[in-house]
Amino acid sequence: MKNKAVILGNNYYIGLSTIRCLGIEGVHTVAMDYSENERYAVTSKYCNEKLIVPHYKENTEEFINFLIEYAEKQDKKPVLIPCHDAYVEVIDMHLEQLKQYYYIPQTKQGLYTEVMNKETLSSLAMKNGVKVPETIRVGEDNFYNKIENIIKFPCLVKPVDSPAFVEKFRKKLFKVHSTQELDEAIERAHQADLEVIVQRIIPGFDDHMYTFDAYLNQESKVTHWVTCQKLRQYPINFGASVYTIQKHTPELYEIGASFLEAIQYKGFAEIEFKKDADTGEFYLIEINARITNFNSLLYKIGMNFPYITYREMI
Repeated sequence: MKNKAVILGNNYYIGLSTIRCLGIEGVHTVAMDYSENERYAVTSKYCNEKLIVPHYKENTEEFINFLIEYAEKQDKKPVLIPCHDAYVEVIDMHLEQLKQYYYIPQTKQGLYTEVMNKETLSSLAMKNGVKVPETIRVGEDNFYNKIENIIKFPCLVKPVDSPAFVEKFRKKLFKVHSTQELDEAIERAHQADLEVIVQRIIPGFDDHMYTFDAYLNQESKVTHWVTCQKLRQYPINFGASVYTIQKHTPELYEIGASFLEAIQYKGFAEIEFKKDADTGEFYLIEINARITNFNSLLYKIGMNFPYITYREMI
């Protein structure tokens, strides 16, 4: 196979597992990063090339130019695979330009960003009949009254732009137990120039978190899918998964596939759901528009999503 796979973000185990998933199938892998710091994925025996590139955020134009110049030197069009949200955002911003030089599953510019943004995702979900946790925008009419009567304490202060929030605070959200804590959390976000929303906590422990992992082809049809159940997260309740199992949950296919197909999504996506401990209903929490930390688990049960992406693209 002459088409190379360019992997962005190799200082984390998602990049490492992606390189392994492609390399074991004989794909020539190219690791691109802006720093050598903690870049452990490049030490894999399946990594064929390792390059240092301009910083995707601090030197965006130079980064895009580097990608284009690299692709122009290749005999065959490479496949571009981001392993971090920040890279997905940059690719989405320059999608029309990059698609001339790289194979990228998504064809609609802005859709990646739309599903990663909490507010626009919530709007898309409700429009397509998918339940999302009750949400109040900061500063809307009767804000505190709605918090008391609809959201109730404790509740969550969540970022609209998750990657920027995590980069600043090293956590996904703020959990608050009173009006005073709510105001303090909102002020912290505003001082960091970050927009936040307030959301109801869906009852249930970590084992009420589920995922629908799927690949959608260029006709926006689900061709591969699997469901998983989280058992533990770190930090507990609102962190990253540290203990997850594959669990066949057909109901999630009915919800997830219909939604992704309706919004004309293409490529890999992971939808996180939470099952309400009181009602048993599934609520859409977020969408990961790139390879996730379950990648090795999915590979071991027969779903090599990086290679599925690569094969369809070439």
